[in-house]
Amino acid sequence: MAEWLREMSVGEWYEAGAQPFEIIGVDARAGVVLVQHFDGSLEELDFDSWLELSARPCAAPEDLSGAFDLESDDVYDDDRPHNGHAGNPLDDLNARLLDDY
Repeated sequence: MAEWLREMSVGEWYEAGAQPFEIIGVDARAGVVLVQHFDGSLEELDFDSWLELSARPCAAPEDLSGAFDLESDDVYDDDRPHNGHAGNPLDDLNARLLDDY
């Protein structure tokens, strides 16, 4: 097995041409690397294409919402104020249940 393949792990982030993507699978028998780009698109690269890509490890993006194509207004479906982050979903559920009483 090639050294570069041993060093690669599912969940690691790489970039090529300033485009970040995550390794979501490696199939050594089929000779492919499965990646998910920041925008959510999936790609399967054979080992030769992976090596030609010259991808470099990078940090995961701080905002992982790129794959979801959502605005903050899309996350909240009611008129209650929110502080810009989802928080604990059980808190929201409890508030909705109490509103019904």
